[in-house]
Amino acid sequence: MLDPRRPLRRLLNRSVHAAWRWAEHRGDVSPGTALADEFGDFGSGSCLAFPLSAVVNAAAIHIGRDTLIGKYATLSVGYGPTQPVLPERALVIGDRCVLGARVCVTAHESIEIGDDVWFGQDVFVSDASHGYQDPDVPIGRQFGAHQPVRIGSGSWIGHGAMVLPGTTIGRNVVVAAGSVVRGEVPDHAVVGGVPARLIRRLEADGSWTRVRDEAPTLAP
Repeated sequence: MLDPRRPLRRLLNRSVHAAWRWAEHRGDVSPGTALADEFGDFGSGSCLAFPLSAVVNAAAIHIGRDTLIGKYATLSVGYGPTQPVLPERALVIGDRCVLGARVCVTAHESIEIGDDVWFGQDVFVSDASHGYQDPDVPIGRQFGAHQPVRIGSGSWIGHGAMVLPGTTIGRNVVVAAGSVVRGEVPDHAVVGGVPARLIRRLEADGSWTRVRDEAPTLAP
């Protein structure tokens, strides 16, 4: 026997999904919207997808042209919206970038992402962490040093990768999914692992060489 509630459930289900699709479309942040106007720069053709996770201190965030940032993204500057003084250009994202869903980019001093950089989903980038030197203070209350992060143009950061404070990633670099990167990564390289190590690099003659057990140069 047909459940008399089934047609109503189907109607409600269809209505909820239609409303959600409408909200996703209308909630996107693009040039000319109120939230985009709060950013330091929000380039033409760029879009921050709805729903968002968090945008903190947007005035110190600069986004170039034709850049797409996926759903549930966190873009944050400083330690909170009440911080009185912030770097003017703490988080800079270049032109034609694609940052996948659920990315988290947290800048306290300086994170620069070049042009044509692509992130997979769930990528984390930060220029500061927590200290642990004082055994009598909870680690969550010990703020670490600010160490700028640079990601060169044309690079690909794989799904679930973490880019730690003090990291410089060169141009056209591949960071394998799930990697944890800290240190200096040269141009035209492939790195992967925890911690990330050099896997391949481009030689002067244009050939690619497989490298074994070579770690990036650690930042101080």
